[in-house]
Amino acid sequence: MERIKKNYRTNLKNSKEIDSIFDSKRLTVITLLGTLAFVSNGFLPSPVDKMVIGIQALSFSLASLLVAKGGAIYATFVTGLLLSISRTSFFPFSLIFSLFYGLLIDGFFSLFKVNEGNYVKSKRLILLLTVATGITGVVSMFLTTMLNIIPMIPTIYFAIIVGAVLNGSIAGYLTVIIWNRFLYQRFVS
Repeated sequence: MERIKKNYRTNLKNSKEIDSIFDSKRLTVITLLGTLAFVSNGFLPSPVDKMVIGIQALSFSLASLLVAKGGAIYATFVTGLLLSISRTSFFPFSLIFSLFYGLLIDGFFSLFKVNEGNYVKSKRLILLLTVATGITGVVSMFLTTMLNIIPMIPTIYFAIIVGAVLNGSIAGYLTVIIWNRFLYQRFVS
């Protein structure tokens, strides 16, 4: 009997996690967050857009808080598709790097255990976004220079790395404030 209750609780928990991605309100907000991330830097020239990713980091981390498994991936998919349409010359790379960033954020959310119960651990979230934006900046910079898409200019790439770290830190701090003050009560309670 105890085993049946345990299986029932596990299946109920899994169904709630699956249902959360299909909740229309959450899905709409995550789509809007992905669109906001695109609009924030989708029209900036190529090296500059890599330095100004704070709104992207903020949008994707909020999406990951809204849907614990896959929220950031879905939002980055929306952003990647929109970037692929607006920058056809960077087509596969825009989508791949966007999805890579979403995978890092969602993966680090689980690894760092940022969302514990009814509050978000702010230091872990700030560290998570700092590390994820730094890794994404370095990987995208390395691959685009190795494939001769963008020329190697050390000062620009140093600025990209510094900008990614600063944007990730600021976005982590703002995510905690926005989630705790505005979104938690609306979507979780």
